[in-house]
Amino acid sequence: MKKFQIPEYYKSPIIGKVKTKRKLEDPRKKDFSPTVLNFGNVEFIISRHFGFCYGVENAIEKSYKAIQENPDKKIYLLSQMIHNPEVNEDLESQGVEFIQDTEGNQLIPWDQIHAEDIVIIPAFGTTLETQSTLENKGVNVAKYNTTCPFVEKVWNRSAKLGVNDHTIVIHGKYKHEETKATFSHSKEEAPSIIVKDMQETKFLANYIKGNISTKSFLDFFEGKLSVNFDPEKHLTKIGVVNQTTMLATETQAIADYLNKTMREKFGDQDIKNHFADTRDTLCYATNDNQSATLELLNQKADLAIVVGGYNSSNTSHLVELLEPKFNTYFIKNKDEIKDSNTIHAFDIHTKELKEHRKFLPNKEHIRIIITSGASCPDSAVDKVIQSVLMLKKAPITIDQIEI
Repeated sequence: MKKFQIPEYYKSPIIGKVKTKRKLEDPRKKDFSPTVLNFGNVEFIISRHFGFCYGVENAIEKSYKAIQENPDKKIYLLSQMIHNPEVNEDLESQGVEFIQDTEGNQLIPWDQIHAEDIVIIPAFGTTLETQSTLENKGVNVAKYNTTCPFVEKVWNRSAKLGVNDHTIVIHGKYKHEETKATFSHSKEEAPSIIVKDMQETKFLANYIKGNISTKSFLDFFEGKLSVNFDPEKHLTKIGVVNQTTMLATETQAIADYLNKTMREKFGDQDIKNHFADTRDTLCYATNDNQSATLELLNQKADLAIVVGGYNSSNTSHLVELLEPKFNTYFIKNKDEIKDSNTIHAFDIHTKELKEHRKFLPNKEHIRIIITSGASCPDSAVDKVIQSVLMLKKAPITIDQIEI
């Protein structure tokens, strides 16, 4: 796999050594068991897979290259490069400005963007409408387009389904930049609909089975359907794709549920003419990170810490997997650890930052699970580990630890 040039301050000596050793021992990624580092009175159980993925490293390399190659030009990012505050803040500190926020709200008017300006397309990709706006201004959108190749793979899958007259069912978060981009591309090839979760999928299935009126269907999915979507015509032949950072088990459950629904409606013998048996379109990093996180559930630990941006979809799903078993704290960086007694962690259910007291157990030896999302620098995980070691006055230092 290609090696990318990313700034050194995103890297971590300790995490780098752990990942290098695991890669040498398990080059085919068959072993999802974690690495355990024992610092005497604190053990860190480190997930087999976490941190920057191929698409993120590609985006970061191209973004910093744009800064280096264009010192005298205005440089814009269409929206956040990735869902990580440290990366985005660093880009802003170097003069990069965001045209839109993550909700798609305009921060800089289009009339301020000119042909000679540099516009970086983020890893999530963008909509055809936005791309057209930039191209009509004469902006070279191809030069610094950092769209993840795994996102483009979903677009290609959607196009193939459209050629075969399938309607595209997209499992994704409607307001997420990637889902917006995928929807924009898929609706050009085929009728398209977005479902957020199993609840929305069941509503869709109930319509297919004739239990819901067309008006109720159109009202329920308003804003999540392609133009001129006709449910009576367009829900007889479907295929499922997804936002690449969704929970794998949920996507599979949605596909299985819709497969079962179509079998009930049209019969088993004719199912190939009504349901495309597509494998889920999650990227490899999402699959690996989630599989490694599931392996963490076999461990005994006092707590779990997940590091990453609070608006990161793939990171929130790691929290979702861990929190049923462990006291799980979702933090953006070490600054959320206030002292040995207090941590501020993000609640994925209420979308609020909450204070937790006595998060570190008062015992001689504690075991902490730690992982991060695909958009989180290894250096951020390293600093969290060091913060906890300092608070616990661990007898073994990072320099002394055996890997």
